[in-house]
Amino acid sequence: MNLSLYNTMSRTVEAFEPLERRHVRMYCCGPTVYNFAHIGNLKTYVFEDILRRTLEAAGYRVTHVMNVTDVGHLTDDGDEGEDKMVKSSKEKGLDVHEIARMYTDAFFHDTDALNILRPHVACRATEHIEDMIALIKRLEAKGHTYVAGGNVYFSIDTFPDYGKLAKLNLEELKSGARIDVDENKRNPKDFALWFTKSKFENQVMVWDSPWGVGYPGWHIECSAMSMKYLGESFDIHCGGIDHIPVHHTNEIAQSEAATGKPWVKYWVHGEFLINETGKISKSKGEFLTLSVLQEKGFDPMDFRFFCLGGHYRSQLVFSWESMDAARNGRRNLVRQVRALKEQAAASSVLCAEAQSYVDEFSGHLGNDLNAPRGLATLWSLLKDNSIKPGDKLGALYRMDGILGLGLDSPEQEKEEETAIPHQILALVEERLKAKREKNYHRADELRAIVEKAGYKLTDTPGTTQVSKTL
Repeated sequence: MNLSLYNTMSRTVEAFEPLERRHVRMYCCGPTVYNFAHIGNLKTYVFEDILRRTLEAAGYRVTHVMNVTDVGHLTDDGDEGEDKMVKSSKEKGLDVHEIARMYTDAFFHDTDALNILRPHVACRATEHIEDMIALIKRLEAKGHTYVAGGNVYFSIDTFPDYGKLAKLNLEELKSGARIDVDENKRNPKDFALWFTKSKFENQVMVWDSPWGVGYPGWHIECSAMSMKYLGESFDIHCGGIDHIPVHHTNEIAQSEAATGKPWVKYWVHGEFLINETGKISKSKGEFLTLSVLQEKGFDPMDFRFFCLGGHYRSQLVFSWESMDAARNGRRNLVRQVRALKEQAAASSVLCAEAQSYVDEFSGHLGNDLNAPRGLATLWSLLKDNSIKPGDKLGALYRMDGILGLGLDSPEQEKEEETAIPHQILALVEERLKAKREKNYHRADELRAIVEKAGYKLTDTPGTTQVSKTL
């Protein structure tokens, strides 16, 4: 498989060539464990999982590292706002360490449910404080830091390439700078490496350092931990596009200032999940988590299937109607796979026609992870009656090695046994359409048909739940 990826640094799709032959070192920004991950966060982890699976399908050995931020950082990337861990601790009435453990476990429970491969290294910030201190000392020795108000700051004026990822203009930043709330900063874009005197009294999570008792700034975590496990230069750094202007920009500055080397070769960013109000986040609208989707009758794999329907670099619009469509589409796929299983075992060696579909699929995923085009190829394969069931199933399993829908899992068959029939779901979808068009007479007729068939309808905002009548 030939692989190319869109590199945010160059703003172009580039042929992928790792620094080390056949070995890819990849770092992904992980969760800040002060609350549950919302589905906008989870979309990013799904795309990163597709990337890793595509790399492995292309024959690369992947070392995948992800941080777990269990040290409170501020609610704003620019060293402003409240301390997230302390804020959550007060709200929940739990110790900050208990908060971190609880939400770390919840995060991995969600990613497991979405069939996201766990990173080879999930490094917790609290276990790497000495690594962060060592990196700050390197920066200090090279003249990139200053101490003001008891805190250690990185001076962006000492790093001429500052802002290259986000295409920031340093002169414009200086001339257009507003008065920053942190009066210790020489330049408003300077950022904290270590706090000894923050705005919070009686900080719980603190450590000894050469600059006094305190705690690290957020950005230093990722640089210190990624270089510890992947080296001072590595292949891929992933995250959401919201990290580009501040977090990833600051990571690059401190990492390359410390080592004098290029830090990351490919920067790969996922776009937002949005709804009618804009970006889905913890602070806007309904706090949508995976468990909320499950409470509304969706399987976690329905959300994964939904994510596969959009390219990772395009905004994906969430609605309950689109989730219904994803559920129906995935269940249709599971039914067809089950029918193939009943006819034949999956072929280990594919016929030429089936292999051509796999090659076409691989070409789409190799071309900047085009999962929607890959899904279209999968559906074309299913419709091709010239291919025998065993070959078709074998090809589907190869594709699913990247899509990660678990099509060969026994759990899929258990779910199918209790699934609502496609004909009923089609009637429910037609009723929703009738309601949106204010054709309430037709909607009532369809409800009567569904209920007569032995199913109960429960209307919720934006969607309808269907269950078997007891």
